Amino acid sequence: MFEGFAGALPANAWNWIAVWRRNYLAWKKVALASILGSLADPMIYLFGLGSGLGLMLGRVEGTSYIAFLAAGMVASSAMTASTFETIYAAFARMHSQRTWEAILNTHLTLGDIVLGEVAWAATKAFLAGTAIAMVAVLLGDAEWPSVVYTLPVIALTGLAFASLAMVVAALTPDYNYLVFYQTLFLTPMVFLSGAVFPVTQLPEVLQQVASVLPLAHSIDLIRPAMLDRPAAGIPLHIGALCIYTVLPFFLSMGLFKRRLMR
Repeated sequence: MFEGFAGALPANAWNWIAVWRRNYLAWKKVALASILGSLADPMIYLFGLGSGLGLMLGRVEGTSYIAFLAAGMVASSAMTASTFETIYAAFARMHSQRTWEAILNTHLTLGDIVLGEVAWAATKAFLAGTAIAMVAVLLGDAEWPSVVYTLPVIALTGLAFASLAMVVAALTPDYNYLVFYQTLFLTPMVFLSGAVFPVTQLPEVLQQVASVLPLAHSIDLIRPAMLDRPAAGIPLHIGALCIYTVLPFFLSMGLFKRRLMR
């Protein structure tokens, strides 16, 4: 059993860079449009809800609502950019474009491809999350020295959601099913994880649900850093995001091997 799974593992610690570089070179041609597209949704939340509701709500958890919301949008934009790159772009390269099949005719393994795709999705997440954080700095809702501490968390958030989305990409038969992951998992998570309002305002049972969601762990690390406050439970949050990165990654490799290498 382990010998069969070995074919799905990365061959070494650097082959994935070739897949990452291939995706980067393809993305570079449409980089500006891609970045603007990634920023559109969180910016609508930030300016629409932040400026509109902020006038009515006043201060939330001791800060302005737009500053509270900005931290949630940093994490959410990283989640969205990473997930969409995986379930749409990476899925297309695997399913319809047959790019993965071409790569498998080289010395790279399936594990190298999956690792390269996850790393590239995390890169897209890092760019999107950092861009929103910089907007918050320009608006005066965060300080740049504090934002620096969020950068590793943004990258880890991208890795976690890319790994989760890889499982979805490995299981879904075609594009029509991908929207269910977005509407039934990602969108509710934004509202349950404290991105747009405090988790403490939720019923107790939903607070318990929120405590295990990856986005909630990301926000609990990013928000205190952006607001220059001490964060509680840092090892727990980092550990949870690492689990969401590692376990789905290995699961997706097994699922892709069953799908592509029968």
